[in-house]
Amino acid sequence: MKGTEVIFEDVSKFYGEVLGVNKVTLHIPPGITSLVGPNGSGKTTLMNLMTGLIHPGRGSITVLGLSPRDPEQLMRVTGYATQFDSAPRWATGMEFVSTGLTLYGYSPTEARDRAWQALEQVGLTEAAGRKVAGYSKGMRQRVRLAQAIAHDPQVLVLDEPLNGLDPLVRAETISLFRRYAAEGRHVILSSHVLQEVDLISDQVILIANGMIVAEGEIRGVRDEMSEHPSQFIIRCRDASRIASLLFCEDHVTEIKMNDDRLGLLVLTRNREEFSRALTRIALAGHVIDGVIPSDESVDALYEYLIGGGRA
Repeated sequence: MKGTEVIFEDVSKFYGEVLGVNKVTLHIPPGITSLVGPNGSGKTTLMNLMTGLIHPGRGSITVLGLSPRDPEQLMRVTGYATQFDSAPRWATGMEFVSTGLTLYGYSPTEARDRAWQALEQVGLTEAAGRKVAGYSKGMRQRVRLAQAIAHDPQVLVLDEPLNGLDPLVRAETISLFRRYAAEGRHVILSSHVLQEVDLISDQVILIANGMIVAEGEIRGVRDEMSEHPSQFIIRCRDASRIASLLFCEDHVTEIKMNDDRLGLLVLTRNREEFSRALTRIALAGHVIDGVIPSDESVDALYEYLIGGGRA
């Protein structure tokens, strides 16, 4: 099984006195895995570690049984598209992708054939002969993805791959990721578009301050965290009074009032008790216009765990 996983065992990386990641242990199976965390949380450090661009100060990493310290072997099974716009402006899309393939030992003809296939997968064949300097942000994003997939890797590592894509191209790109996952490959990506993370991911890894906060399926992670309060949004006309009544309930851990003073965000450790309390409040004559659970999404879970940060 280990030969099919990306494995971190007690990995730490510091940049001088600055923490990159600390004591990270992960076993990432095939499928789509999303890394979620605010800027500086350690997402890019994890990606750079698994692709061998940097090495840990402590611990070990294997990618499909290979060490990132063996770059020649590792580069054959991994494709990495960073968030940095590294494509040279003088090159055409075809030149950018095919030149990268020569590093893998492909002949010029083979490189062009594979480059064309990769550009076709990301919908850039019509722009293949144009210089990257004339590409839009979304097109430059796609040409980096084409370069990452051109050598048919088993592990695809992508830093913010959906940034700058229009809705149609975004849907096509997600479909490509799903196809790779269905073939038993790894697609490991970072994202701050949390609704998409919830939609496309087989597994989510939440990271903050260089440490893994939680991992697994979003709903599964939430269910395993018994101390995680449930969140509800209450729309009501007498928010101050209802807030004071709810504060008397032992199961309520936090209440925040909306700026318009017509609603509340309530955290409770007991959904059933919360429901009964709302019933009592309504029967006492207080008008409650609606109650919406807000913690079933990755967004709400992430806000609770990380404190409202964004990737």
